[in-house]
Amino acid sequence: MSDRQAPRLQGLPPVVGPHTRLLVLGSFPSVASLRAQQYYAHPHNHFWTILGTLWGLPLPQWPYAQRVAALLDHGLGLWDVYAECEREGSLDSAIRRPRLNDLHGLRERCPGLRAIAHNGGESWRHARHTRALGVPVERLPSTSPANASWSLARKTAAWAEVLARHGIPVHAPPQSTDAR
Repeated sequence: MSDRQAPRLQGLPPVVGPHTRLLVLGSFPSVASLRAQQYYAHPHNHFWTILGTLWGLPLPQWPYAQRVAALLDHGLGLWDVYAECEREGSLDSAIRRPRLNDLHGLRERCPGLRAIAHNGGESWRHARHTRALGVPVERLPSTSPANASWSLARKTAAWAEVLARHGIPVHAPPQSTDAR
């Protein structure tokens, strides 16, 4: 299928509040997430499993609204760097003609924002935009099932370090023994 035939897709609204301290930015929702209108809806994505482990909560089993409430209660927010794009499938490499979200408007929505963490490489490509917000910017390993080079334990340990560094509580962060 050519680029011109790929559907134009709209992303999801941000999950943020006045108490958001750390914003996790993905690239663009997967097909499963767009269909469900929920962040990280693909059952093989490690996002909810990682946070559930770090917070001692069964997040993957909870209804989406309850998971979102837990995020906000912990000071964590979610959004994507892209507001819309053309794409077939869910791979970041298939994204064409993206339009960025209004990242600069975040300061008004999140007056307590202390840092931004990019979930994966495609999101990280836009770190120059998020650095302009004047808060620390971190790169996290992607929680996507496409990031098979990182084990779940290694991803969880990396996420624990970043969350703890920016004031998001974690329960006994796991130690990764995987070779880097």
